[in-house]
Amino acid sequence: MKITAALSGRGGAAPELVEMEQEDPRPGEMRIRLVATGICHTDLHEHPGRHSPQPIVLGHEGAGVVEALGEGVTTFAVGDHVILSGNSCGRCPSCLAGRPTYCDLAMPLCFGGQRLDRSTALTCGGEKVHSHFFGQSSFASHAIVPVRTAVKMDKRLPLEKLGPLGCGVVTGAGGIIEALKVGFGDTVAIFGTGGVGLSAVMAAKLVGAKRIVAVDLSPQRLELAREFGATDTLRGDEDDLAAKIRAVTGRGVNFTFNTTNVPAVHSLALEVLAMNGTAGFVAAPLGPFNAPMFPMLAGGKQLRGILGGDANPQTFLPLLAEYWQQGRLPFDRMLTFYPFAEIDRAFADAHSGAAIKPVLLMENAE
Repeated sequence: MKITAALSGRGGAAPELVEMEQEDPRPGEMRIRLVATGICHTDLHEHPGRHSPQPIVLGHEGAGVVEALGEGVTTFAVGDHVILSGNSCGRCPSCLAGRPTYCDLAMPLCFGGQRLDRSTALTCGGEKVHSHFFGQSSFASHAIVPVRTAVKMDKRLPLEKLGPLGCGVVTGAGGIIEALKVGFGDTVAIFGTGGVGLSAVMAAKLVGAKRIVAVDLSPQRLELAREFGATDTLRGDEDDLAAKIRAVTGRGVNFTFNTTNVPAVHSLALEVLAMNGTAGFVAAPLGPFNAPMFPMLAGGKQLRGILGGDANPQTFLPLLAEYWQQGRLPFDRMLTFYPFAEIDRAFADAHSGAAIKPVLLMENAE
């Protein structure tokens, strides 16, 4: 069938909307009619071509309606509302342990731009277009997705708001709750208050953290962090920042959560830890970074990489939606909506920081 999708790989600052041919779902797959898709920084980084092959349709925060089922799909029905998250094999030790973000095949399944048999679901002008980005390629009117990528949601919830739960929100909230296991009375410093960082702030408040320190360069985002539960906010360019963070508790914080790729911030996130503290990070430093091994040894400190919040989307995303319904995780306040046709403006606002979490609304949205 013919679909409209945003193609990366032709140059330009943003993907280009074009008409493509999409094949029918294969066994174990479904066709999803997209209602909305969030834009994540991973999409921005992959658009010029970093890890995935091109040309490709990106997008990995989709939400939509099941339109067709491939052979053998029995756990979903046509008309079901779903959030799309990352792809995984379902058979390796990590998947079986409920940690699918650490699937043995995560890289080829999420960044490979094709199925494991090297086939794709899309063509444009007779030429192969890479699909299945994070099991989705949801910058499109329709997506062919493996069944493990989809999470069924209550039809009473607004689909246009739910897509970011599948990556940005689950990375921040899951990083606090599932990976670091921040608990009642703990202290945490969060570096970067974009969509992931603000989700972490909300989650830290949700679990009862005693002090939540938010660090960013934007006064506007720091103000929003306070509204979401930060007890302390600091500008990232302040003098003696490490001393000021440590002074919040008098001894440093139990946890840090770093959403930036700045090497100096990675160093800072370790420096401000209290004894036995853990520094979690969701983006690798871009540039030289040497972890201070003796201070880590002497302080019993840990440096912890976190993908997808360590969360199992099938169980964790419905839980986050429930917290949102209760008013305890107001992630929708971060969203800015754009018509799909204005994906170039949405990309520009994501790059500049004018929008914390841009969300594309497809023309066929309900």
